[in-house]
Amino acid sequence: MEITVSGRHLEITESMKQYAEQKAAKLPRYYDRIRTIEIVSDKHDSFNYQVEVIVKVHQHDPFIASSCGDDLYACIDDVVDKLERQLTDHKEKLRNRKHNT
Repeated sequence: MEITVSGRHLEITESMKQYAEQKAAKLPRYYDRIRTIEIVSDKHDSFNYQVEVIVKVHQHDPFIASSCGDDLYACIDDVVDKLERQLTDHKEKLRNRKHNT
């Protein structure tokens, strides 16, 4: 699994990159067919950040979540929570489809 962290209109520091990678590394617990995770941070003005995470998985459309706020780290936490929900829902659909008779 490959994790890419990039930034638009802001410099990604090493601590931001490590924090984002640490949070994104937890996502394969919820769905094991993840191929790549792309984290894009954007700074709209001096106080607003937007974080978008794109998770590409095997044989499915990518999962995308985004969050806006004044704290970059809180946005990363929010986006990871959204993706955890999306991935677990998708895994449940797959599991239930196989056992439905």
